Amino acid sequence: MRSAAVVGTGLIGTSIALALRGRGVTTYLIDTDPEAARIAADLGAGVEGTPREPVDLAVIAVPPQHVAAALREHQLLDLAHDFTDAASVKESPQRDAARAGCDLTRFVGGHPMGGREQSGPLAARDDLFRGRPWVLTPSSHTRARTVALARELAELCGARPVVMAHAEHDAAVALTSHTPHLVSSLLAARLLHADASRLGLAGQGLQDVTRLAAGSVDLWTDILATNAAAVADVLAEFAHDVHLMVDVLRALGATQEPEQRSAPLDTLSAVLLHGVQGRARIPVRGTGGLGIGTACATAPRGV
Repeated sequence: MRSAAVVGTGLIGTSIALALRGRGVTTYLIDTDPEAARIAADLGAGVEGTPREPVDLAVIAVPPQHVAAALREHQLLDLAHDFTDAASVKESPQRDAARAGCDLTRFVGGHPMGGREQSGPLAARDDLFRGRPWVLTPSSHTRARTVALARELAELCGARPVVMAHAEHDAAVALTSHTPHLVSSLLAARLLHADASRLGLAGQGLQDVTRLAAGSVDLWTDILATNAAAVADVLAEFAHDVHLMVDVLRALGATQEPEQRSAPLDTLSAVLLHGVQGRARIPVRGTGGLGIGTACATAPRGV
């Protein structure tokens, strides 16, 4: 790959551009917010503006609900020979692209599994995807050349290409990324009206659990709405466990009699043990596991 264009210069788009520039790829930066594109260019991510001739590959780095419109627009403008995206939901954008009349032979869905709770080009890093999975979701229409270019893109960014079906991807990130963000936000919201004296006791544990809640509201509204059904399925199972724990803790709080506390204590211990065991299954970064755990934190720009 000699040339590329990045449409949407938020965190993910700019990080991709920085990685490509570091590998000698001529990269163009396009954004409906000129200031964002200028900042990305000043960071060394590429050349601001549209190329004179079609580039090898264009990356549509915008939120999921805007992928199809941006893809359609830039295919009509002949921006690139082939196209991919970087959104964290794959099934809905693919359907939207088909309805919009996009050329699906020259498009393959993509999702680099890296991100941060910060957004915007200033949060970008050229090593954001190093050692991380980069999911590709080719459709039955996608030509082999397009998949090969998207695979090369992932490798140039230091990531490991992983091919998945659209629905399989969306179910996976609902469990590993989207529901965790929502749960983090729900817990963080409990702090809004908490007494300041109580918050003064907060330690690293609360910081860790609520870190994801600091993400872009606009972006995460888009992501969760686009992958709503899959997230709802995971959240329903989580809610069942939460209700179970409420009952267990109520029972423990209601009595000090050992014979009445035995069963709820066993249930509580089992839940905590399952948590330890579940967390141990998360692949360590760079060890070769699929490791899907972070949504694309693209800033809501570029459409």
